[in-house]
Amino acid sequence: MIEVKIPTVGESITEVTVSQWSKQSGDYVEMDEVICELESDKATFELNAEAAGILTIKVEEGETIEIGTVVCTIDDSASSSQAASAAPKATAAETSTAPAKVGKTGETLEMKVPTVGESITEVTIGTWMKQDGDIVELDEPIAEIESDKATFELAAEARGVLKIVAQEGDTIEIGALICKIEVMEGGATAPAPASAATIETPVGTPGYAAGHPSPAAAKILAEKGIPASELTGSGVGGRITKDDAQAAQKAAPVAAAKSAAEAAPAAPKVAGAREQTRKKLTPLRKTVARRLVAVKNETAMLTTFNEVDMKPVMDLRKKYKDAFKDKYEVGLGFMSFFIKAACQALQEWPAVNAQIDGNEIVYNDFCDVSIAVSAPKGLVVPVIRNAESLSFNQIESEVVRLAKKARDNKLSIDEMQGGTFTVTNGGIFGSMLSTPIINAPQSAILGMHNIVERPVAINGQVEIRPIMYLALSYDHRIIDGKESVSFLVRIKELLEDPARLMLGI
Repeated sequence: MIEVKIPTVGESITEVTVSQWSKQSGDYVEMDEVICELESDKATFELNAEAAGILTIKVEEGETIEIGTVVCTIDDSASSSQAASAAPKATAAETSTAPAKVGKTGETLEMKVPTVGESITEVTIGTWMKQDGDIVELDEPIAEIESDKATFELAAEARGVLKIVAQEGDTIEIGALICKIEVMEGGATAPAPASAATIETPVGTPGYAAGHPSPAAAKILAEKGIPASELTGSGVGGRITKDDAQAAQKAAPVAAAKSAAEAAPAAPKVAGAREQTRKKLTPLRKTVARRLVAVKNETAMLTTFNEVDMKPVMDLRKKYKDAFKDKYEVGLGFMSFFIKAACQALQEWPAVNAQIDGNEIVYNDFCDVSIAVSAPKGLVVPVIRNAESLSFNQIESEVVRLAKKARDNKLSIDEMQGGTFTVTNGGIFGSMLSTPIINAPQSAILGMHNIVERPVAINGQVEIRPIMYLALSYDHRIIDGKESVSFLVRIKELLEDPARLMLGI
C-alpha cells in the first residue's frame, strides 16, 4: 500500500486545496496518471499517481491541507480486474443485514466521535435522527454532526437499542463518547418507549424535533432576530435546518405595518430582482488579500507621479510594427518599451531594484521583472527573468507566453516566484491614475495608465499630444525621494526619446 502525500511545491507554500478529483475511490489508476488537481495560493497543478493500483481517497474536494499530508493511498498489489469487481461487492455488503459489527447480543457497544480530518479537533451534535430507546439498524444514520468545515452523518455501528449520551447542541472532542447501542441479533426485538413506536420519522413530518432549530440554524435565526416558532422545519421530525434558517425572512409586525401604512403613503415597489450570491474566497484571492494588507502595514509606502509624451514611441511602433511582426512573429507592444526603460533605470538606481531581508538590504545586479496579469482566478504576477539582457522581441514573446499561461491557469511555481521589480498596466482597463501597491518583498512597482490626448506646451506652443501618467510606488525605508523621482524621470526621458533607449544612453 502506497501513501500519496502532498509534495513540496514552493518554499513559501505551506498548504493546498484539493480542487478536483479526476478519479474516484475504488478506481484502478496507472502510474503517473493524473488523479487530482490541487490549488495553492499561487498556482494550480496536477497530482500524479505514484504507482499503478486501486485508489482510495482520503481527502475530499474543497478541503485545505498542509504539505506532506496523505491525500490518498494506492494498493499497488491489486489488479484492474479486482477494481472492476470491487464495486458490486461493496454494494452487496451495503444491502445485506448483519447482526452487528462487534459484540454479542446483550452487550453494550460504545460509539465515539470518529476522526473526520487532521485539523478538526471537535464537533457539535446537530440533530439526532433517532430518539433515546429507539431500535436502530446497522449502518443506519442516527445523528447529524457539524464541524467547522462540513456537516456529516453518523451511522450506527450495530443493530440494537440506542442510548444517547451527548445531547443536541453539545460540542465534544474527537474520540469522545457520543452514544451506546445495546446489541441485538438480526430478528430480535426489544421493548421501546411509546414515543418510539415509529422507528423513523419521515423528513418534514412533525415529530419530537418539530419547531426546534439545529445549532447552526439557531445561530442564524438569532442573528436575524427571527423566533423559531415562526418557522416550519423541513428536517427530520420537523427540525428547523440551516437551509430553513437561511431562507427565513423577518416578518414586520402587523400592527406596526398597519399604522405605518395609514400614516404615510405607500412606498413605491422596487422593480427587478434583489438576490445575493455568496462565493467562498479562493486560496489565491485570500493570499492576495493577506499580502496586500501586510504590505500596507509593514512598509513605508509612498507614490510619486510623472507624465510621459507617448508620441515618439507610438510613431516608432506605427512605422515598424508590420516589419517587426513579419520578422519575429510577435506584435510590438508598449510593454517591451517600458520594461527595457525600467531595466536601464534600475541599473542606474540600484536601490529601486533592492529589497530588505532582516537587517540587511539585498541589491540585485539582475532585473527579474514581474508583470501583473489579470487571470480568471485573480491577479497573478509571473516573472520575466534577466529582462535586462533580452531584446524587444524576446520580451514581447515572454509577455505573450506568460499571459496565456496565466489565463489558462497553467503557470508553474517557478514562473511565479522571485522578481525584483514589478510593472503593472491598469491602462488596458481605462485607468487614468492609480497608486499601485508594492509586490513584497520588492521595494517598488511601476504603474502604467491609459493614453489620453491632452494639450501640452511644446516650444512655447500648445499642442495636442498622447499623454500617459506614470506612478511609482516605493518603500521609503530603502528608496529616498531623490532616487524615486530620478528613476521615474529617467524612464520619461528614455520613452520620449526612444533612440536613447536603443543606444543605452
